[in-house]
Amino acid sequence: MMNIDIAACGLFCGACPQKSKGKCPDCRDYEKAVWCKVRKCCLEHGWQSCADCTMTTAEKCKIFNNIYAKFFSFIFRSDRQGCVGRIREVGYEAFAEEMRVAGRMNRPVTKK
Repeated sequence: MMNIDIAACGLFCGACPQKSKGKCPDCRDYEKAVWCKVRKCCLEHGWQSCADCTMTTAEKCKIFNNIYAKFFSFIFRSDRQGCVGRIREVGYEAFAEEMRVAGRMNRPVTKK
């Protein structure tokens, strides 16, 4: 079962102001997001997010690390690779709960 609060790229949409206002559906249902190659790849493979990918790592994936993604990561100070890594460590539900409690959407909670 997919967690609709986690985007294909690993970001946590459950803390997104746009989603909470009803201005953005979840990643998979947002039909206007045809520009998102990460979303397209995950939909084609039936993955919840890049954390499910068995073909490569997020660090090496050309789709995940395209020029637009790098630009948006810089502008919004997001750590999609960290989010994908954290999902792989603790699973989707634990990741979502950590992010929900921390009130974060684009930087993973790390436990030391």
